[in-house]
Amino acid sequence: MNPVIQEEISGCGIAACAVLAGITYAQAKETANALGIYAEDTALWSDTEYVRKLLRALGIMAAPTEMPFDTWVTLPDKALLAIKWRTEQGRPFWHWVVFVRTKQDAVVLDSKKALKSNIRRDFGRIKPKWFIHVD
Repeated sequence: MNPVIQEEISGCGIAACAVLAGITYAQAKETANALGIYAEDTALWSDTEYVRKLLRALGIMAAPTEMPFDTWVTLPDKALLAIKWRTEQGRPFWHWVVFVRTKQDAVVLDSKKALKSNIRRDFGRIKPKWFIHVD
C-alpha cells in the first residue's frame, strides 16, 4: 500500500479510502462526489458513515463498529485510525489515517500534505482514539 495525499484540507477520509482501494485521490473523490460526499463537508471529520459509504462503494469491507485503541500490537493488520481527536463546539473531529501491518513492517499512511514523509513509524507521537477494522 502506498500513501495518498489529500488535496483538500478535509480530504483525509477520501484519501484514506483511496489508499485502501489502491486508487488515486482523484478517483476516490469522483466516487465520493457521485455518492454526495464532498471534502468540503466537515462531517467527513466527525461522522464515520461517510467513510463507510465510500468504502462500500469501493468494494472494501469495514467492521460495523469502532473499537477503542488500546495498543499498536493489538491493532488488526489493516485499520482506519482516528487521530488528532478533539471536540469543537460540542462536535467531535478527527484526522483519518490508515494503519497497515505486514510480515516485515507496520506503518501509518498519513495523507497530510505538510508531512516530510507520509509513511509514518513514529507511533509514540500518533495518538489514536479508536479504529475501524478493514478487510
